[in-house]
Amino acid sequence: MLSIGKQLTPEQRVPKTIVALMSKIPALSAVLMIGDRVVEHDNAKVPTACTNGRDEWYGAEFVDSLNDAELRFLVLHENYHKLYRHLTTWAHLSKIAPHLANMAMDYVINIKLMDEYGADGWIKLPEGGCYDEKYRGWDTAQVFGDLHDNKPQGEDGGGGGTAGPQGFDSHDWEGATDMDADEIRELAREIDEAVRQGALIAGKMGSGGDRNLEELMQPQIDWRETLREFIHTTCAGSDYSTWKRPNRRYIGANIYMPSGISQQVDELVVAIDMSGSIGNVALSAFLSEVKSVCDTVKPNKVRVLYWDTKVCRDEAYEMHELDDLVKSTKPAGGGGTDVECVPEYMQEHGIKPQACIVLTDGDLYRGWGTWNTPVLWCILDNARKKPDVGTTVHIKSREM
Repeated sequence: MLSIGKQLTPEQRVPKTIVALMSKIPALSAVLMIGDRVVEHDNAKVPTACTNGRDEWYGAEFVDSLNDAELRFLVLHENYHKLYRHLTTWAHLSKIAPHLANMAMDYVINIKLMDEYGADGWIKLPEGGCYDEKYRGWDTAQVFGDLHDNKPQGEDGGGGGTAGPQGFDSHDWEGATDMDADEIRELAREIDEAVRQGALIAGKMGSGGDRNLEELMQPQIDWRETLREFIHTTCAGSDYSTWKRPNRRYIGANIYMPSGISQQVDELVVAIDMSGSIGNVALSAFLSEVKSVCDTVKPNKVRVLYWDTKVCRDEAYEMHELDDLVKSTKPAGGGGTDVECVPEYMQEHGIKPQACIVLTDGDLYRGWGTWNTPVLWCILDNARKKPDVGTTVHIKSREM
């Protein structure tokens, strides 16, 4: 016997699924309201489902083929692409091999969905979905690298031929790149605000027990994922690095490096607040994560600046020295907290990084500073602080 869901039309089932998701996961309610949602009956246009990072399309024939648990998974899947801003963050990978970029994003999302909502069978991965425990803890760029390096010889990643699942949805890279810079910033703001609104809705409905707003948001926000996406987005060149073809530029110096290292990747600054609030455990975990990401993007230099009311120590690590960063660094400082000293110091010493990552508790004497480079604020144990410049991720010490 068909389920009640199967007796409805696709135009009825999709909004019914949205209502079910909002009821089950109120923290996602506002995210689910972002963009337009269309059911397409032309199978050639939308054979399964698709998103451009803002809007969603669902193929009517594909919707009809899914049971209710699979449809819930599909809609969540498309909205997680929106939630993590995947189609703007990983646009540079789509220029290399769009199909592999699609698969890489799907592997990451599907593991998250099954971990968070799949234990009781409420959602089910549709047939053909990308799922592999091998990729647990990997980010999209790392999965892409593995798929790219292990694809069949001569395969460009544009279609079939790659072993394993191919993914059940598609991604409108062209539509995503058609958005101008203002639209992309507005979408990012809208998504951030939607997550906060959803958490507030969940609290008012009494969902989630005694969890506070930040904890309700936590399943959707992972500081490591944000850090990786920021570094990959700001430091990725147009070429893809692979170890299978050694880079001839470095062979003469007896250094074995992958080919495709972009000349755009130059210097990354990591500025660490040493006013007394950053403990050794948190610092070690943070630097280890930075080092791990740098292993994939390969910046020519990582500069670590320890600061309080001034820059107290300046350490520079060349690409081949990154393995020693965590164990050889020597933190210095311990006074007040004035982040303005960091951009002032960089300007004074002619330091022009491709990006800057600031680890701080956010309790600053002055403002957030004037920056001439992209900046990511990693704010420790202080969710009240909202910088008015750059990108922000909040971290709790117990998560490190």
